[in-house]
Amino acid sequence: MAKKKKKSGSDSRRDFLRSGFLLGAGAVAGSGILAACSDDDAGTGEKVRVMTTDGRLVEADPGKLQPVTGESAENGDEVLSTYQKRGREGLTGHHWVMVIDLSRCQNARKCMSACQAAHELRPEQHHINVLQMQDAEDTAPYYMPKPCYHCDNPPCTKVCPVNATFKRKDGIVLIDNLRCIGCRFCIAGCPYSARIFNWFEPQLTDEEKERIYDVELNVPQKRGTISKCLFSADRLRKGQLPYCVSACPNGVYYFGDRLEDAVTNGTTGETVVFSELIRENAGYTVHEELGTKPQVYYLPPKNRRFPFRRENIYLEQEGDDETTVSTI
Repeated sequence: MAKKKKKSGSDSRRDFLRSGFLLGAGAVAGSGILAACSDDDAGTGEKVRVMTTDGRLVEADPGKLQPVTGESAENGDEVLSTYQKRGREGLTGHHWVMVIDLSRCQNARKCMSACQAAHELRPEQHHINVLQMQDAEDTAPYYMPKPCYHCDNPPCTKVCPVNATFKRKDGIVLIDNLRCIGCRFCIAGCPYSARIFNWFEPQLTDEEKERIYDVELNVPQKRGTISKCLFSADRLRKGQLPYCVSACPNGVYYFGDRLEDAVTNGTTGETVVFSELIRENAGYTVHEELGTKPQVYYLPPKNRRFPFRRENIYLEQEGDDETTVSTI
């Protein structure tokens, strides 16, 4: 960045752990994907459990199993392997950081809607939330967007028993839902309540369900797994700002590379020096005493551009010209 449905997915995964063995992506790639062959083969009547490439545990007759061959299967497995590998490695030579200016937030919630659309979340789900805050009885309330803080010392990754959640070399903390078993240890380990659990089946068409899973976008979503803010890793790979940063109409968000010491405002497009921005404006992180080293900084709600309105009314843009007033 330049400077200036046999069983539900959750039940299947739990059964898989109870059975005492774990089939990893490497084992799948090494032995080939298994599928049923023709009905001419005689069945044995026995059942074996097989993990599919989309993370589902299925039962099949061992007499009707054979390695899948053919260009389509090989290409699909190759693409999945590429997504998994690049998703875990991240972008070399970068360390991403976000700055949120609380004086500019008026609770427009465009950041929330853009994020929900990109990650195909249900209406009640969100990776970023805008909270109403008040520091003391005699101080004025203000709005506070709260994403995942992508800590440099993340406790969530240390409690995951299957290495489903991990921190990349560019600082982003992601979740691989092909590995996630829904144990929710990471939810308990996160001191910021930044993660959500997919209790219900995602609202997807059959065609959408067949897409190859992308770790950096975390779609298609899967029931019985964890989801959270991804710092829009898929957008960063394209050299673009995160969905929430680009969608905000009020210039609340700055995003950039800590190694370059530069962050760009998503609304104005202005690039500023990161270290100067947080030093001159008393920037801070949440619960610094925990030693998690969050990579999301806040600028205090001083000299607010938009006074807090207790009726919680915000403007919602519809179309190009028409503006309507809605309530939360």
